[in-house]
Amino acid sequence: MAAKKTATRKTVTKKRCPDCKDAGQTSENFQVGARKKHDSPHKQEALCLTCWGSGEAPA
Repeated sequence: MAAKKTATRKTVTKKRCPDCKDAGQTSENFQVGARKKHDSPHKQEALCLTCWGSGEAPA
């Protein structure tokens, strides 16, 4: 009788998202003003649209 081999698991390596660098959020500039829109010197945090906040690169 042959010896039964146990199944081995594959280790999955997580790939980093190229846009947010594994953070899940990106910071972007925004515009202020009613008529003459000008860029604000401040940054606004936004959810990364590439990985949807998970930090992993899409498959």
